[in-house]
Amino acid sequence: MENLAKSFISAKKAFSPALKDKTNPHFRSKYADLGACVEAVNDAFLDNDIVFYQETSESDSGVIVETVLMHSSGETLRCGKISVPASKQDAQGYGSALTYARRYSLMTACGIAPEDDDGNAAVKSQVEKTSATKGAFEALGGKRQSVIVDVKTAINERMAADDIIGAYDEYSGIQDGEEKIALWALLDSRTRSALKAHGQTLKGKK
Repeated sequence: MENLAKSFISAKKAFSPALKDKTNPHFRSKYADLGACVEAVNDAFLDNDIVFYQETSESDSGVIVETVLMHSSGETLRCGKISVPASKQDAQGYGSALTYARRYSLMTACGIAPEDDDGNAAVKSQVEKTSATKGAFEALGGKRQSVIVDVKTAINERMAADDIIGAYDEYSGIQDGEEKIALWALLDSRTRSALKAHGQTLKGKK
């Protein structure tokens, strides 16, 4: 693995952030799609004689994806399988789960994160230090309350499907500090704990 290890280190120095340049019109939130994640690492990999590909495995309830790094010397590194349950047992549900799995598998393998994760972490810290009361939600206007309720519903649906990655994506999509505090106040303790733990996991893999 000596050749791959040296090339990977060189490539990582040239990685870019995964830019959140796509907008979810329903939640007014921005996110880094699969294309942004590939763009963040692909040129750096190729410049250092590395190519990545992603394998899928059978799953009864969703999709399983593994990112594999291959060096021109023939050395390869398998980066571990990520399983994502499909929110619905249809083509759209499986397609969405596959996109999530491919995106997070690549981000985890390369140690990259969306470009404003540090900002999200700072807001999250503020949220966790703020008393979670319904007053935070009631202080918002009707339109903003509607957005928060929609995001809360989406998070609960993701959690019900054991899709913590999707739930965290929905939560991270809220950029406004007041709205994020209000959303946090509406979530149950189990969901808060799961989101907090997943955020710490992502932070540790940067």
